[in-house]
Amino acid sequence: MIEILVPGPLATVQDLGRPGYAELGVGRSGAADLAAHRLANRLVGNAEHSATVEATFGGLRFRSRTDLLVAVTGATAPVFIAGVEHAGNAPLRVSAGVEVRLGTPDAGLRSYLAVRGGVACEPVLGSRSTDLLSGLGPAPLHAGDTLAVGGDAATDPHVDVAPVVAYRAEPVLRISPGPRRDWFSTDAWATLLGAAYTVSADSNRIGVRLTGPVLQRAISAELPSEPIVLGAVQVPASGQPLIFLADHPVTGGYPVIGVVRRAYVGLAAQLRPGQPVRFVAR
Repeated sequence: MIEILVPGPLATVQDLGRPGYAELGVGRSGAADLAAHRLANRLVGNAEHSATVEATFGGLRFRSRTDLLVAVTGATAPVFIAGVEHAGNAPLRVSAGVEVRLGTPDAGLRSYLAVRGGVACEPVLGSRSTDLLSGLGPAPLHAGDTLAVGGDAATDPHVDVAPVVAYRAEPVLRISPGPRRDWFSTDAWATLLGAAYTVSADSNRIGVRLTGPVLQRAISAELPSEPIVLGAVQVPASGQPLIFLADHPVTGGYPVIGVVRRAYVGLAAQLRPGQPVRFVAR
């Protein structure tokens, strides 16, 4: 067991998600930055489907009730074990009764805590992920919650530290034209690619809201709801783009001008409020 002392701004249990239920109105959900989630599990020798704790903007504190092997990846937050600072992206040993704390990340937004054996909670539709949009899965973590450690260890860990590329101050996301690009003016695509947008504080696990040059519509008619995919860049009536993340709805009624390439969605999930971001065509 581990005991949550302070969850920070938001801490949830996440795994690879629950694909295959879109026809029921249930999105995939899962870790917002899948690459960071998978790396955390590899560092402690877990199967990649093992559940981790996704901590938003640091602040997570917990106490172990047994000896543990843990790893923290994603946003570059310092890890304090019994008050001693350690770096992320490496397996770390925690003795029973010791307190672990994540500091405030100096880059990125979401960190992933993997515990050897995985977080064990009751799966819903085959997944332990917390979906903030549908409300499925375990509730966001609160002080006093306890999490059981499972038996999902797959191999013996053999990596001392994982080399990870540092986050850029102004990330660039690769994007492909979307199914409704023709609903926009002839210069809207060039505007999206040519300007820097700023991440809004209204962003969450559902989507990253951006502010910047308005993307003008060529067709003002209402669009019937249609399927939405991970990374879709939807443009509501305000003309300000929105990048859909892990907890996105399965349908939407605003036109999608482009789709962020799957390999870059995790980078989008690490964008912080106030941070600039640019798009480039693939």
